[in-house]
Amino acid sequence: MKIKTIDWCNNKIKLIDQTKLPAKLEYIQIKDLTSLWQAIKSMKVRGAPALGAAAALGVYLGVRDSKAKSFVGFLKELDRVSRYLGSSRPTARNLFWGLERMCNVALKNKNKPVSVIKNMILKEAKRIIEEDRSSCRKIGQFGAKLIKKNDKILTICNAGALATIDYGTALGVIYRAKQQKKNIKVFSCETRPMLQGARLTTWELKKHNVDVTLICDNMAATLMAKGEIDKIIAGADRIAANGDTANKVGTYNLAVLAKFHKIPFYIAAPLSTFDFKIKSGKNIPIEQRPAEEVKSLFFKKPIAGMNIKVFNPAFDVTPNNLISAIITDRGIIKKPYNKNIKRIAK
Repeated sequence: MKIKTIDWCNNKIKLIDQTKLPAKLEYIQIKDLTSLWQAIKSMKVRGAPALGAAAALGVYLGVRDSKAKSFVGFLKELDRVSRYLGSSRPTARNLFWGLERMCNVALKNKNKPVSVIKNMILKEAKRIIEEDRSSCRKIGQFGAKLIKKNDKILTICNAGALATIDYGTALGVIYRAKQQKKNIKVFSCETRPMLQGARLTTWELKKHNVDVTLICDNMAATLMAKGEIDKIIAGADRIAANGDTANKVGTYNLAVLAKFHKIPFYIAAPLSTFDFKIKSGKNIPIEQRPAEEVKSLFFKKPIAGMNIKVFNPAFDVTPNNLISAIITDRGIIKKPYNKNIKRIAK
């Protein structure tokens, strides 16, 4: 499946509208900052690495028409653009990593003309896209070493090509294992309430001719009890310095179940998803999503009364003691995470 989730074409951001999948593969063109913010917030583009690229390109989109004559004036506009994009979704580390990287490019070249700095920001954003392609393939290569022939693998949400540029983190491991002819079988949790597993992961895996079976989120324990799951692999939206991991809500459930059933539980993410400023998962900000996602979205009729209160966090945090290993683009990190994360990040 040769697709690019996000790219820069004809002075616009070109991305797949993931809210239309699986019914329709549709690309949209983003030419202004407000449209990009809305696309991120509404999850037309989603997935931590993809958001990093979107944020980077968005910075250029926001400053390319700047009339600032001095670096001080330009920096104020750059800060405004970054703050605005950062307000779209608070949990995904890569989004902020992309923003920070663009700001650092500007700061390192503050003595150059503003027009030159703009071009350097665009070049750096394009570099992030190419780096992600390489990074995901490294994750796949390292992670496939953990996969045995005929393994039955459970995953949640979507951590594939649609969450990155074109390959994936958790699904990148699966794709590489398939290339190695390991005859794997995948179970995909539907991932309520936005159904990324049902809509996106199954669509991707079928495109790659991977044997995939869709399950409701609350069926995972039954499969584990029956001995139908050999490994669990999930992506990540932010990883604290101690290895605590924020990912799509429901990931923590799977980690607890995996511990009980003695099933290896892996996280797959690039180094850019680590937030070394956050000591533990307790400090990771968790995004709260609209109530209608739970009560009515994707359903022809409302499934709850209009006045029913809803708790709808987009993510939960899996403590590091429930994680068997973290598969990164620098290698596989094992316990103790406090020590080994620092070592691999050098």
